[in-house]
Amino acid sequence: MFFKLLPWEYGIRNLFRRPMRTWLTFVGLTTVITLVLVVVGFIRGLENSLAVSGDPQTAIVFSLGMGENLEYSSIPMRTNDLIPASIGGIQSRYGVKYVSPELYLGTQVGIIRSGGNTPREALGLVRGVTPTALLVRRQLQIEAGRWPETGEVIIGRLAATKLGASEDEVAIGRSIRLENRDWKIVGEFSCGGAAFESEVWCRLDELQQAMKRQDLSIVALALQPNSDFADLDLFCKQRLDLELQMMRETDYYATLQRDYEPIRWLAWLVVLLVAGAGVFAGLNTMYGSVVGRVAELSMLQTIGFVRRAIAVSLIQEAVILALAASLCAALFAVLLINGAAVRFTMGAFQLQIDSVSVLIGCGVGLLLGFLGAIPPAIRALKMPVVDGLKSV
Repeated sequence: MFFKLLPWEYGIRNLFRRPMRTWLTFVGLTTVITLVLVVVGFIRGLENSLAVSGDPQTAIVFSLGMGENLEYSSIPMRTNDLIPASIGGIQSRYGVKYVSPELYLGTQVGIIRSGGNTPREALGLVRGVTPTALLVRRQLQIEAGRWPETGEVIIGRLAATKLGASEDEVAIGRSIRLENRDWKIVGEFSCGGAAFESEVWCRLDELQQAMKRQDLSIVALALQPNSDFADLDLFCKQRLDLELQMMRETDYYATLQRDYEPIRWLAWLVVLLVAGAGVFAGLNTMYGSVVGRVAELSMLQTIGFVRRAIAVSLIQEAVILALAASLCAALFAVLLINGAAVRFTMGAFQLQIDSVSVLIGCGVGLLLGFLGAIPPAIRALKMPVVDGLKSV
């Protein structure tokens, strides 16, 4: 059965009749939705960082039984020569095979302050590489400076975040202290948002000398597009003396995504809790609005508007306010939060406020407005007209 609705502009005008209440509700909803966008941006940034880190044509060879802990892997140095000599299908250019021996570890890195005072130490990720790493890590681009030589390092664009340092403290030309040696920063690189961007890279032989190690952590190699990984897997299984295992790089980062699944679920739980708090805040505000308009709502019924029409008008007001707060929060998140770097166990990554994040945030905002208005609207439906007209 159809009924006559209140004019559309009636609900909009009501928002401006009580500016202080409207403003406080707007600020509260904007804050809640912004928090939701931050958490969703955290989830999306973590997922994106792990998703883009792997190359489907790249395999990594590391110690048997290490799982995902590559920093604890230790394999013989001769593995770098045995693999390309034993299997085919490895990409090459001008006789140089795409094989990258690497020493990867988490260690204390000293941030040297201006004036040469005692450096402040922070846990960093350091990778010793050779120039062939540029062939295997095809996403890597040197954004500023140059490739490191003796006594030099090149840092990822998120290394400062991982080290808890300012951009000036790890700028090109400054130095860091690693294994009681000062290393000059000569470049900065990006890697398409991959996890490598939070690392410090230096020459493999120098890192081995500084660490007093002659082994490797991993050997990364890029196979030709039509090649499979069966020969490499067979090599690792046959060489029992080396205790090796191989894994596609994409499979390795997919495993990390599964390991971080509880953290993502915890983040979604935070979204639900924040949204729930927003609903209760909206309920409190809307209840106050209904209580202060008892006589007005009763008068509307007296002049012929049914209670359902009044309830729809109340929901309309709340949804319009929630929509405005959602748009404001989304604009704030895109301009000021998107791309913000955060530290994590795997290194560092950037919050990603993409279209999915904005859609989820605005959806939560509209849901807050709708759910927050339903109980007060029901109260308006049950309100006796005579009692309402007598209220002050």
